[in-house]
Amino acid sequence: MPIAIKMPALSPTMEEGTLARWLVKAGDTVKSGDILAEIETDKATMEFEAIDDGVIVAINVAEGTEGVKVGTVIATLAGEDEDTSAAPAAAPAPVAPVAAPVVAAPVVAAPATPAPALVPALGIAKGNRIVASPLAKRIAAAKGIDLAAVKGSGPNGRIVRADLDRVPAPIAVSAVAPAAAVAPAPAAAPAAPAAVPDFGIPFEAAKLNNVRKTIARRLTEAKQTIPHIYLTVDVRLDALLKLRAQLNAALEGQGIKLSVNDLLIKALAKALVQVPKCNVSFAGDELRSFKRADISVAVAAPTGLITPIIVDAGAKSVSAIASEMKTLAGKARDGKLQPHEYQGGTASLSNLGMFGIKQFEAVINPPQGMILAIGAGEQRPFVVDGALAIATVMSATGSFDHRAIDGADGAALMQAFKTLVENPLALVA
Repeated sequence: MPIAIKMPALSPTMEEGTLARWLVKAGDTVKSGDILAEIETDKATMEFEAIDDGVIVAINVAEGTEGVKVGTVIATLAGEDEDTSAAPAAAPAPVAPVAAPVVAAPVVAAPATPAPALVPALGIAKGNRIVASPLAKRIAAAKGIDLAAVKGSGPNGRIVRADLDRVPAPIAVSAVAPAAAVAPAPAAAPAAPAAVPDFGIPFEAAKLNNVRKTIARRLTEAKQTIPHIYLTVDVRLDALLKLRAQLNAALEGQGIKLSVNDLLIKALAKALVQVPKCNVSFAGDELRSFKRADISVAVAAPTGLITPIIVDAGAKSVSAIASEMKTLAGKARDGKLQPHEYQGGTASLSNLGMFGIKQFEAVINPPQGMILAIGAGEQRPFVVDGALAIATVMSATGSFDHRAIDGADGAALMQAFKTLVENPLALVA
């Protein structure tokens, strides 16, 4: 019998996702391991692989559809030995509720108007046919939006739900306007957020993707629920920069080049091992103390900030950290990180020094207990051995969850980090 291909849970926190792109179509033969689609989760855009061999009988959810619940049937597959012509057509997958008219025969006296009349066939990309996803057509029908007046942003100009969200006000179809007086009132919808005034300033609105929505939600929760305490130290970089140059010279020809950030990742991990009271997480009625230091490293990706993880960074060589970080950063920018590569971590590091930022205070990434914000290394007047000199100095600021970490313990971690960076041979010992 046909196999129902369902929306997968691509992360432990995923409840729904956006079917960003299909890489197969009805009638295609697929093998186990073939990439079927790209799915946008709350963290990244990920590839979805086939588990079974067979022929795609039907595509149940169009690409561009948002809010597809985990477990929803998104396609139907017939096994290799099945007669695909006899396979039953799968019903359209359920999607996010749309406020559609409720039909009540005893109350409505006016004759029913066919639903397709709400969508004029004025032609967008293929002759006289409107090119739009099924979800976009249903939303347009419910809201009375003229699809011919909407510009599609999907493949080949296809109209998707996001395009309808950008329509400032419903573009009504005049032919059906009289019917509005006898149509039943739609079901009550959740109150829309208050409109933000633009004060007449020209702007372009872009719908938030799932990653940006998650970032907004998590960081808002972090600032509202976590009492942050900030501690800053100035750290001399001269010895670390000298060691980095020596190590890169020794690694020349091996395809590895150490960055300052690679050494700082190692320094933070070793500092957490030295000060275990900061390698913790507040978990309601318990405090979790971790046995290793997994460092989440903030990376700017096209869809938003994401934090790939260097697992057990304190036990790895700086060359191994450099190689791993290069691979993870590349996957992050391509949206190819797997859940185990960005979920977890016991502490985070965010470096904006390459942008010339001198000092900043980062928001804790829950449920972690701290994050280290790294500023730019710059030449400053500095007291060295009791005399004023010029040194390369950076400011590092730790943000600590004060529910789990006391100020004195946070200060001890910052001191340990400063000592490791200023005496960097301990990082390669």
